[in-house]
Amino acid sequence: MQSPIESGAADAGAAAVVGVLLAAGGGTRYGMPKILAEQGEWLRAGVAALTAGGCGRVFVTMGAAEAEMPRGAEAVRVPTWDRGLSESVRGGLVRALDCENVVGVVLHVVDIPDVSAPQVERLLSAAGPTPGSLARVSHFGHIGHPVYIGADHLGPVLDSLTGDRGAGPYFAGRHDVIEVECGDLGTGTDHDFPRR
Repeated sequence: MQSPIESGAADAGAAAVVGVLLAAGGGTRYGMPKILAEQGEWLRAGVAALTAGGCGRVFVTMGAAEAEMPRGAEAVRVPTWDRGLSESVRGGLVRALDCENVVGVVLHVVDIPDVSAPQVERLLSAAGPTPGSLARVSHFGHIGHPVYIGADHLGPVLDSLTGDRGAGPYFAGRHDVIEVECGDLGTGTDHDFPRR
């Protein structure tokens, strides 16, 4: 069966850790696709955090809207974005699996713009990064993004995806997830609604 995700051809290049910025949604509550929010500043900030934080390749999922990719990022078009967050996650992970020598994937979301490279670095340091690790950032005890998914978990995470849920249910069912406190580095606040 052919995937509905347009992921492109496999690469010959090696990338130990791949970053995926989830940005395919329509941003219904926000009033516009968040990939375009703040004139693209959130998109640029997310890509910069992943790139400078230690991800060898960075992919951005697009669906409801398209945007010019910041330097260092590649687009993954998700035509089924309107089926929910799971399709954006699926698109990014399928594309990451096309890369060679992947140890793990850092999943991040475009609507948490205060995540910085030091948070990604801390996450990767805690995760190893190894193929068997699972780790997620928390801010003042509140779990959130980004998360690290070791390569051994990518298949099971893909199998668990459904509807408007991402990797959260897979993480919730595990007792080996490394929690990485980053409240000293940012708030981790997601922006579901526009500023007033």
